[in-house]
Amino acid sequence: MARPTSAQPRTHRIEARIAPKALALIKRAAEARGSSLSDFVVAAARDAAARELEEQHIIRLSAQEQRKFVALLLKPPKPSRALKRAAAAHAKLIRG
Repeated sequence: MARPTSAQPRTHRIEARIAPKALALIKRAAEARGSSLSDFVVAAARDAAARELEEQHIIRLSAQEQRKFVALLLKPPKPSRALKRAAAAHAKLIRG
């Protein structure tokens, strides 16, 4: 399989220490995919980074927490005195 071309030239280098067994495993996987070791590692790191950043945008709630969240959305509590003061201060600041 030919090396994939990228829109931007490769200008940076990463070095890492790796155990021999892990390196052998990664080399076998790269060969199985038909790509170079470097291309395989870069693609795997890029995919892992994208997944990690995606996970940062997901909020996980238990079933009980989901029910409580929905109940609060459907019937929110009355604003506290402090919230009313903050809203008034914000409105005053915005109006100038």
